[in-house]
Amino acid sequence: MNASTRTIEGKLPGSMSRATLDTLSRVTADLATFTKIRRELHQDPELAYEEHNTAARVVAELGALGIETHRGLGGTGVVGVIRGNEAPATGQKARTVLLRADMDALPMQEANTFAHRSQHAHRMHACGHDGHTTTLLAAAKELATQRDFAGTVVLVFQPAEEGGSGAKKMIDDGLFERFPVDAVFALHNWPALPLGQVAVHAGSVMAATDRVEVRIHGRGGHAAMPHLAQDPVPVAAQIITGLQQIASRFSDPLDAVVVSITSVVTSQTTAFNVIPEHVDLLGTVRTLSEGTRTQAEKLFGAICTNISAAFGSAADVNYIRGYPATVNTTKEADMAARAAVRVFGGENVHRGLPPSMGGEDFAFMLEKKPGAYVWLGQGDADHKASLHNPHYDFNDNALPKGATWLVEIAKEALRT
Repeated sequence: MNASTRTIEGKLPGSMSRATLDTLSRVTADLATFTKIRRELHQDPELAYEEHNTAARVVAELGALGIETHRGLGGTGVVGVIRGNEAPATGQKARTVLLRADMDALPMQEANTFAHRSQHAHRMHACGHDGHTTTLLAAAKELATQRDFAGTVVLVFQPAEEGGSGAKKMIDDGLFERFPVDAVFALHNWPALPLGQVAVHAGSVMAATDRVEVRIHGRGGHAAMPHLAQDPVPVAAQIITGLQQIASRFSDPLDAVVVSITSVVTSQTTAFNVIPEHVDLLGTVRTLSEGTRTQAEKLFGAICTNISAAFGSAADVNYIRGYPATVNTTKEADMAARAAVRVFGGENVHRGLPPSMGGEDFAFMLEKKPGAYVWLGQGDADHKASLHNPHYDFNDNALPKGATWLVEIAKEALRT
């Protein structure tokens, strides 16, 4: 038992109940075992829809606990089902809650030199999905061993969160038809939050992640005789500048919008004296609400088309909707916060942090079901690297309270 779970003169730390403390103590006692699992997963990262070894490990761990297991949803997805031993309260029907972890890694080279670094070139668990998977496995052991609840817990180990829409794929494959649930919950490690803290948002947590592609057509020619050509380069410059008006002049300053053009490529890249035939722009638009997202999409197309027309050019605009915004429902966010207070103590639960403009495909589940997505603090002296950084590593010391929170939120949601 570590210092944060000690009793002092028979008093429980913070607002932690005896039952919660017992859960945390049991999970903490298994930390070495789960740290080993987590680090083995870190050594064998697998990209979206290729998580065969990871899925097999999950199936083996669930099977060893006697948990009913299903494979194949979303390709490599795994679903576990745990039924409680208690009866619902009088007049209440049994409920079902879903807990989700993502399994995939990123296509990037790891720069760490520790013993459990990735054993595969250009594949790395740089977002902590190895930690999320292991944390849910730890919660699964506690839930399956104790079964001190009424109702059913559905464990979802999801593929392809990193751009592959694995949550949507599982839903399209019949996740909620095969496993009807009343609420959905997930956590994500957050290096910017200190270890031992957690953030629960009411409303938007993460942004919609839309991709934009624009081709500006011109007419090539000699750079010394621009009047005989139709130069798309200054048109592109005007469009890039104009697009920033979406955030600065068309949107509520309190409703965040990000428009980033991240690549500008012309049809010729070597000659210094040739006006190109066209310019391609690539970028992303991030929004936190569906109304602002729709407005941004409309304005994006209008700005590109009208500026091009003003210069005598034409623009092809491709606005590709990606993940929707991740939006917690109020009731379930309050449940998540109450569970967090029991595990972390009220002083370590943040309710007012601003959302992130990063994206998360758990949003697809939250579009279908009420639920909440929380940030689990993991920052300490040895874990300073941000997500998607080649020096990143999941903090194993975040696992006991993360798993305990998953257990607590499952029980909280099943009681409600």
